[in-house]
Amino acid sequence: MRAAGLLLAWALLRPVGTQQCHLAGGVLRFTDTHAEIRVPALHRVPSSLDPLYGLVRRCLDLIQQNPLPTELLRAALNDPSSVRTAQVVQYELGYVVCAAVALLFTVAVPVAGMCFCYCRSRRRCGGRLRAHRRSLGCRRHCLVTCLSLTSLIILTSVICAFVTSQRVKGQMEPGLRAVPATLRTLQQHIANVPQGVQMVVDQFEVPRQQIISDLGGLSRSVGLSIHAQLKAMTYAALAELQDRAGDLQTSLHHLQILDKTVFFHPKVPSVEKVLKALAGLPRSDFAEMIRQGNGTFNSIPELAVERMAQLIQDLRDEMARVTEKVQSIADGFPLPEYTRPASEALGKAEERSRPYLREVERFEHYRWIAGTVLCSIILLILACNVVGMALGTYGLSKREDPSDYECRGEAGAKFLLLGVGLAFLFSWLLILLVFATFLVGGNIQTLVCRNWVNQEIYKFIDTPGNLPPSMNLTRQLNLRRDSNLSATYRECKSGAGLWEVLQLDKSYDLDEHLKTPKYTADFQKRLGDFTAQLGDVRLLRSEGRQDLETFARSGVDEVDYGRFQEEMKNPVVQTSLPALARSLEGLQKMQRNSTVAGRLAAEARALWQMQNSTVQWQEALVAKLAESVRFLSHLAPHLQERVKTTLATTASVEAQLPVQAQQILRQEIGCFTRKELRYFAQYLNWVGQTLREDVASCQPLATALDNGRVILCDRIADPWNAFWFSLGCCTFFLIPNIVFAIRLSKHFRPIRNRLISTGSEETCPFHIPRVTALKL
Repeated sequence: MRAAGLLLAWALLRPVGTQQCHLAGGVLRFTDTHAEIRVPALHRVPSSLDPLYGLVRRCLDLIQQNPLPTELLRAALNDPSSVRTAQVVQYELGYVVCAAVALLFTVAVPVAGMCFCYCRSRRRCGGRLRAHRRSLGCRRHCLVTCLSLTSLIILTSVICAFVTSQRVKGQMEPGLRAVPATLRTLQQHIANVPQGVQMVVDQFEVPRQQIISDLGGLSRSVGLSIHAQLKAMTYAALAELQDRAGDLQTSLHHLQILDKTVFFHPKVPSVEKVLKALAGLPRSDFAEMIRQGNGTFNSIPELAVERMAQLIQDLRDEMARVTEKVQSIADGFPLPEYTRPASEALGKAEERSRPYLREVERFEHYRWIAGTVLCSIILLILACNVVGMALGTYGLSKREDPSDYECRGEAGAKFLLLGVGLAFLFSWLLILLVFATFLVGGNIQTLVCRNWVNQEIYKFIDTPGNLPPSMNLTRQLNLRRDSNLSATYRECKSGAGLWEVLQLDKSYDLDEHLKTPKYTADFQKRLGDFTAQLGDVRLLRSEGRQDLETFARSGVDEVDYGRFQEEMKNPVVQTSLPALARSLEGLQKMQRNSTVAGRLAAEARALWQMQNSTVQWQEALVAKLAESVRFLSHLAPHLQERVKTTLATTASVEAQLPVQAQQILRQEIGCFTRKELRYFAQYLNWVGQTLREDVASCQPLATALDNGRVILCDRIADPWNAFWFSLGCCTFFLIPNIVFAIRLSKHFRPIRNRLISTGSEETCPFHIPRVTALKL
């Protein structure tokens, strides 16, 4: 009873509605339906040739130090006939100087080669040494070292030329294919905006199905929550009511026992008055009453399902109306005619780019063939150098006399001269290829790439009057009149939508269309306005209440139970009958008079019979009476308080159950509402993000521009420029290669006149006079 009272006190004092929401909303998963028309972003890939690329760019920055020629470009685009040659030469001054050097090289080296051939035919160049000196060995070693070093530099350069040429070829073909593919992707991206928006809107089925599923379990969840939070209070009140009903039944039983005792003892107080007050009690069936109250309370979950059925159906109908509202996002989205100018401009750009791309591909094919052939010739020259030095050195080691003829040394000299001849023969082709690729790649780097990186190209395009009307990108792309390409590029790169750059942001505000209350106001209002009586539980009917009140007023607590207890202290008989009977039996045995002995035996039997019947029955009655007195004496002092508390508690619980059930109902509906609103918010946030960053995003345009810079500048121009730079190094180092090879070839041939020394202490041991003609 004490534990039930404490539990009831805790249940009554505990605030209702403080539980955390247990209906935590999950994360919705939406299908990505627009991934097939995305423009993947390209990035510069680190390479082992990056130091070479950096060196070439620094060299080009030294050659071309002029900024973007805005005046020259404006004139060339708007009125090509007004462009003066002096303006072009002034801007391309660095390239003009390089062209002069290339022209000088193209003329000088072949002329020098022809002169060398003429001298060789006259046996005056590349012949033999005339005399042997001590310093010839040192000179020969120096020439071998210089030629080897020059050959090593040429070899390194030609390897770099081969690698960069292959890299250009490997990047050119996919790069050229990427141009129309990217333009088609952008055109498809713009054309599929309405379809993509509809796909995004159709994804509302994901939160709708989730909300419909949650609605199916809402009512039972609310009922179970009410039952779980109120059962402690209700069960405690029912337990206390059951205890009072038990006290009433037990008290009637014990009072009846006391009333029977009064009949045998005129010395104890009468309880007849109390029994008269309790006559006919209990008039109500407390067990049935408690069973019904318990059943009514336990049926709250089913009652919640019944009472909330209409609300659930209304909310399902409301979700159908919300679906129609969500469809307005697609219906009100800008129509395709707004994007038609941009789509047509991209289509024209794709068509016009195809002939130029074919020409570029053809030119690149010829460049690769020429580069491969000329690099192979350079390798052949290097092979001649290596073979010539090897044979020549080996021949010198086998020759005992410097003037003796040695075939391997002679072969080495011829290989060196063969390499010289090849260098003279193909040097002009090499310099022409170097200059042609240098002129194209250098201008791409200094005129396009450098100004692309620092945004100067965008500034030039944005300046009014720089572009002719036929190239007005703002009009062709249907951009805002107050916008320009730079601003559009920055907006697109930051994730702006197409409608924001196509003059539609004022007529269509996506954020306004994606506000959550626009779709959830009615849904939320229906939940907020719902009320239901779910806690009407009768624990104690009026008959039962009257029975308990009559029990409390019956006077049970006014009986003097102390007199009962005093009387019960007296034994039933003053003398112990068993002891007296045993004494009489002892006397009977000692008595010789049979008559007296018989009378003593009869008296002993009578005493035993009295003990076994009357005395033991009275002792049992006294024990039962003691139990009744003990129960009633313990109950009586607290009877009024307990009955009063039970009646007050029952009334309080009956009054609080509907109130607290309503509070729990509001709490559960509030938790459910917040959970479902999170589903709406997730979907609408995903719609905004998907439309801005994917379906109707302007970012692919910025990504395409960035990809174009990566392909043109990082993947093609860098290896292209590294190719002509490496090939140019090979070409210019052929000049010292020629000189060293010619001079070294003389050392591998026999000396004409063997002179030991030109010093004063050394003379020739023999002198053969020369035959001369006599003058008559």
